[in-house]
Amino acid sequence: MENLRARLKFGNKDEVVKLRRRKSQLYSKEDKSLLNGALGLVAFRLINCFLVQTSFVPDEYWQALEVAHHMVFNYGNLTWEWKAGLRGFTYPLFFAFLYKILHLLNYDSVHLLIWLPRVAQAVLAAFADVKFFLLFRTIETHDVARWTFFCHLCSWFSWFCCTRTLTNSTETILTCLALYYFPLPGSKTHSSKKYLSLVALAVIVRPTALIVWFPLLIYHFCQEEHKLRLVTHNYVPIGTLAVVISALIDCLFYEKWTLVQFNFLKFNVLHGVAEFYGSHPWHWYFTQGFPVVIGPHLPLFLHGCTLAFRKYKILLGAVVWTLVVYSFLPHKEFRFIYPVLPFCMVFCGTSLAHMKAWRRAAAASLVASNLVLALYTGLVHQRGVLDAMGHVRALCDVSRNSSVPQPDVLFLMPCHSTPFYSHVHCPLQMRFLECPPDLGDQGYFDEADRFYDDPLLWLRTSFPYKSSLPTHLVLFDILEKEISTFLQGNGFKRTAAMFHTHVPEGRVGGRIFIYERH
Repeated sequence: MENLRARLKFGNKDEVVKLRRRKSQLYSKEDKSLLNGALGLVAFRLINCFLVQTSFVPDEYWQALEVAHHMVFNYGNLTWEWKAGLRGFTYPLFFAFLYKILHLLNYDSVHLLIWLPRVAQAVLAAFADVKFFLLFRTIETHDVARWTFFCHLCSWFSWFCCTRTLTNSTETILTCLALYYFPLPGSKTHSSKKYLSLVALAVIVRPTALIVWFPLLIYHFCQEEHKLRLVTHNYVPIGTLAVVISALIDCLFYEKWTLVQFNFLKFNVLHGVAEFYGSHPWHWYFTQGFPVVIGPHLPLFLHGCTLAFRKYKILLGAVVWTLVVYSFLPHKEFRFIYPVLPFCMVFCGTSLAHMKAWRRAAAASLVASNLVLALYTGLVHQRGVLDAMGHVRALCDVSRNSSVPQPDVLFLMPCHSTPFYSHVHCPLQMRFLECPPDLGDQGYFDEADRFYDDPLLWLRTSFPYKSSLPTHLVLFDILEKEISTFLQGNGFKRTAAMFHTHVPEGRVGGRIFIYERH
């Protein structure tokens, strides 16, 4: 391409015309190749989307789809966070927009409500994949860029998470997009306004995105020649605008002045509410969390760190910083560190690019091991709660018939184990065991804890008369024996059983049963 430019500059008129035509053809081929690659990635992520049929964590429904369903269709259940002003409406507003379109077109079938948000997430993930590849193609050799992208697409955890309606998934997508415009060494696509706008959006979606980006923002500040201009023309105005837009959206839906970023910090850090959902030892991210998330890539990552440490020390620093900061918080989850996973891929790609004799074997091993994990976690592990909602959904047809007793479903499971109205889409009578954290309110109690302390006593006191009993019960198999006398005494018969997981733990069983009262 450089030779073409030189000849265009110094050649005669006929040669210039020919060379310009050749240059146009080259660009045309490159654009066509890029378009085909982008379409291929969309197809890949759509396949990814439809091969993930399991549940991960309640937030993918309760902090996104359930809220959107309530916004558009005016019925459903909002968790305590939405009543306390802890969550922002900007993220579920995206799904509410999709739901509203379906509603206006009269295409709001339950299957479209379930899958359209996932498909939208898959398309966004594919767009982030394209930007990820283009970034490293410009700053790395062809070999390193190719293997970095190969490692990125191979990741089982990205496959498992990227098409889910989790704030962590969108945070990771926005992080990949922002990285494209970030001033990494050798980058030709740097744009402060673009990357800072994407970072600001990520923080609106999930305030903890600031943890990941803090060292990168400091790095940019230190590298920038015009520091004052960077702060006054970019950092301050973009950050302020993001806070104002977020506050206006939240004030509109909360119908009062609400700053969710402040509430998020107050509840999770100052009041330690996050610890209510479980705590782990300080070293958990280093000994379990990160090794599981990066999976079979770990040896390549460690090897790549020794090779690319100097060039990408800021990315490695961001990974370590994020793990350290999250280690200070008592409540830990795998998904919290998902946004740093793309940073790790350049080290894995560098490792593979430097392998000669063992490259093919290492690549084949990487594909095989990640494929097994991706398919198992996407199609098998924790699928029962979604299958159960299919059975509950069938009761909607009964509820539309006013001449028969109306179904009443009670979920005797750890709270928020299943999706809710976003996966049923009819005003069916449903309830579950409530478990809000102790916020210092008078008369506080955890309904789920009270139930599991003595299930039979709770059932007998909650339903003293047969007329008050629900028509259907949804429960994990480990509870069946303990409440068998209640089930038999009140005429409940098992009508459905479905597999959930091979590794039952605590209150979560391996199978889910549905009982109906006759």
